[in-house]
Amino acid sequence: MEEEKFSRVFADRNQIENGRENISELEGPIEKLASVFNLAGNNARLKILYLLQDKHELCVCDLSDILKMKIPAISQHLRKMKDGGIIDNEKVSQTVYYHLVPEYEDLIKSFFDLLNVKEETERAS
Repeated sequence: MEEEKFSRVFADRNQIENGRENISELEGPIEKLASVFNLAGNNARLKILYLLQDKHELCVCDLSDILKMKIPAISQHLRKMKDGGIIDNEKVSQTVYYHLVPEYEDLIKSFFDLLNVKEETERAS
């Protein structure tokens, strides 16, 4: 069997193998997280996610008024995130309300909590 070559001469084989095992075990969750980052990687969608985690649920009209964007644009962003599985909706009478999928609430909230901590630190300085 041919010996595996590494990028550097004195590579720590145990560390490399351990890292490979860890990454292999986390492949699914990392793919999910990458999907969330990909969907949130747009300024408007990031704002929508912030509002949904802050207000818990909003309709397209509320989001349109808050963000000063046209309803079709908001709807397009919501559709993309719904198709990506990070938000869902519920129809109440004639109004459709959007909310974060519970599985992603803590993850998304933790990112916005980091922004709030940074903002508070900057104000204190």
